[in-house]
Amino acid sequence: QVQLEESGGGLVQPGGSLRLSCAASGIIFSVYAMGWYRQAPGNSRELVARITRYGGTSYADSVKGRFTISRDNTKNTMYLQMNSLKPEDTAIYYCNANPGNHWGQGTQVTVSS
Repeated sequence: QVQLEESGGGLVQPGGSLRLSCAASGIIFSVYAMGWYRQAPGNSRELVARITRYGGTSYADSVKGRFTISRDNTKNTMYLQMNSLKPEDTAIYYCNANPGNHWGQGTQVTVSS
């Protein structure tokens, strides 16, 4: 059974930083492409960043230069380092794994003073 568990969300002031983690189980993590998505109230879910099984990365224009996605295959874990956070980054952040389009339950990130 595939399980993806996000952690690391919380309340942070504008300009602050957070690091999200996604711990995976039930899959051979190293062969999966992984991604972070987010969904703000009233909006559809959108791609934030993705990382291939080989470590190649891509980002949404809105987070380029501020967010960094990475993975540690020895720990079956993916990360999202978020710096220079803005109020518009407020959303529930979800972890995704492919193949199979597996999702975690999400972790709330709130950027507010």
